[in-house]
Order: sequence, then C-alpha cells, then structure tokens
Amino acid sequence: MSGLSELSSSPSGYCGRFAPTPSGPLHAGSLVAALASWLDARAHHGVWLLRLEDVDRPRCVPGADRLIVQQLATCGLLPDQPPTWQNAHGARYSAALHALAERGWAYPCHCSRSRIEAAQTAAGLLRQRHAPLVYPGTCRPVRLAGGTQVLEDPEALGAAFDLGKPDSPNTPAWRLHVGQVQQALGLPEVTHWHDRRLGAQQQALAHEVGDFVLRRADGLWAYQLAVVVDDAAQGITHVVRGADLADNTARQLLLQAALGLPSPQHLHTPLVLGADGSKLSKQNGAAALDLHDPLAALNQAATVLGLPAHGGPLPQALADWTGHWARRWGQRA
Repeated sequence: MSGLSELSSSPSGYCGRFAPTPSGPLHAGSLVAALASWLDARAHHGVWLLRLEDVDRPRCVPGADRLIVQQLATCGLLPDQPPTWQNAHGARYSAALHALAERGWAYPCHCSRSRIEAAQTAAGLLRQRHAPLVYPGTCRPVRLAGGTQVLEDPEALGAAFDLGKPDSPNTPAWRLHVGQVQQALGLPEVTHWHDRRLGAQQQALAHEVGDFVLRRADGLWAYQLAVVVDDAAQGITHVVRGADLADNTARQLLLQAALGLPSPQHLHTPLVLGADGSKLSKQNGAAALDLHDPLAALNQAATVLGLPAHGGPLPQALADWTGHWARRWGQRA
C-alpha cells in the first residue's frame, strides 16, 4: 500500500522499536522490554526507534508520554531518531482500512460485547480466562452463488463500505474477515511463525480469535491495524516485546499479508510478574520505576533477561550487556 514514508535504515538493515502505551510511567516490566529491544538493535548495529502508541486515548495519561521519554534517557536508552506518536497517523490507518474494505476483506460490525458473549453462550462455547473473546461472525458478509456478497445482519447493510462518523451511535466497528483473507491469499487456516526465543509458534485465527477489530465503534483505531501500518511505515525489521503480546503475532502477520506489507522477525521477552502471579502492569499495582539509581533498575531488568548484574558505570554496563546479547541473540557487537 502507498503512503508509508517514514522508512528508517541502518548499514546493517536492522530497524527495531520500543512502542509503549503512555498510560502511565514505565514500570519494571516495561523496562525489561525497553532494554531488550535497545540491546537487540545495538547488537545488530541497527536503528532503535521510540513510538508512543497513544491511539487508545481513554487509556493515556496526560504527560506520561514525555515522562517515558525522560525515563528512557535517564537509563541511557536513547532512540536514534525523534520519538513519534501514533495519534498523528490516522490518515494512514484510514487508507489501510479502505484498501481492505474495497477488496471485501473488512466489514462493518454492530455487535456489542454482550451480544458476542450471548452468541458464544448460545453455541455452548466457554471462554477461557485471559483468552480473547472469539467473534461468532454475526455481521460477517456471506457469498451467494455467482459471487454476490450480502451481510448476515441487516443492521450492517446501511454501513457497508462506509467508515461512518466516529462517536455516532450508529457507527460500526470494522473487522477483518479472517477466513476470506486466508482463502484469497492461499494461506493455511493455521498461521505458523518462528519466535527467536520461544521457537515454533502457531495459531488457528478463525477458531481461536475470529474476525478481529480494525477500528472500534467509538472511532478509535485498534492496536492490531495501527501497529502493523506503523511498523511498515518505519521500516521495522525486528520486533522485540513482552511475551504477553505473542498472542497478537498471528493477527499481525495476516494483516501484513492482506496489506502487502513485510513481516518483521519477532522475539518475545520474559515477563515480570506481580504479587498475584499475573503480568506486572498498572492494573495490578505496578509502581513507577525508581530511577534515583538507574543502574539498579537496569540490573533488575537485565536479570530477567538472563544477563549478569553489572557494577557500572552505566555506559559500560550497557556496552557489556550488548556484547552478551550479541553472543546469544544477534551478531557480535
């Protein structure tokens, strides 16, 4: 697709990124992902970018984006180019959605969460804890003999191929027709990929996720579309992020195929767990990083990544960790 004009490059051809949501300051878990992505870029003699993923505006805390930039700088994790903000990229997301809709690969959906849950219950499907809410296909277009396309749900007819007005009561969400994209592109029902740390991975999208959202009914862009479009625009070749995001990979690979975009390599890092045993996050009380001693905070993150503790100074610690990372995950620094 056109309109992708922020390509970054390095002599090695490597381009990585750290892409936090500015819903608050960085905590111990997010520093692990930041350090890992920075080290991977340095180990490959590549470019490291910082992208503030602020499309989910209700989650964003005013000033958190600038605080994150400052926290990273305090830790010596400096991006190679000025940071970017997703909320400036609505035009490119809209172009991507239009391209998918024109091919009949995206469709409007008026289903509420309660309606989806009711459909699952009626079908006898039990949702596993932390598993995605599988979309039952209520508004999905169906093809009749001769290739005519109709919508199963009459409510969606008036919205077909019309992006609508955000925040309007009648504005639909938009979903990717997973099965149709797979069939049109000759892709298998089970998506396979290789994670540099986790190894061979797979997911049957249609059965485990269903047709997923590209734009929400409130007019906000969904993470899956935004991250895929921005990664391509910035020329991202390697994605290093927390293991909690590994489940998103198959959706992003399918979207990249549908939009004709390259797919980066992936490495998902270990998670820092909270007192309740779940991923450390702001939702379960993760404290903001204490950066009075940035080396101490980085040593904690390095330990999670299997790197040795370092006595400093900070620049030497980062240089030595880069060498360790290169020997394990990349090329020698």
